[in-house]
Amino acid sequence: MKVLVVDDQWPMRLLVKVNLESEVVQVLEAENGTEAVELAVHELPDVILLDVMMPGMDGFEVAEILTSDPRTSGIPIVFLSARADYQSQARGLAIGAGDYITKPFNPTNLLESIERLLGDLEAGRLDELRAQKLEKRQTLF
Repeated sequence: MKVLVVDDQWPMRLLVKVNLESEVVQVLEAENGTEAVELAVHELPDVILLDVMMPGMDGFEVAEILTSDPRTSGIPIVFLSARADYQSQARGLAIGAGDYITKPFNPTNLLESIERLLGDLEAGRLDELRAQKLEKRQTLF
């Protein structure tokens, strides 16, 4: 499995990378939105883990570009963000993200979340589950 980790904070990329590589996952890193789009197009990762708050192009903009490009539109996106408010989560899921995980998170559970997302995508349940996640988050706020 190949995962693209996009975060402007090096320690966060390292945390995710170490945990995923320990599970024999190939990790690509991007520190900004422009780099993320270029890597996604050229490397076609299996999943993109995407921070929201980055200088320049934020994660929402990156996701909009990737989901509208036929070359990358099928790559599942998971937001990893400190922005835990309903509006941010709803926007991320509405753009087409498969999940929205708020920081801090347990990095040892990350691969399990990715594998579950890929299974849901393969089974054709991703849109249904995205709607359920959005509804559940709405009741929390």
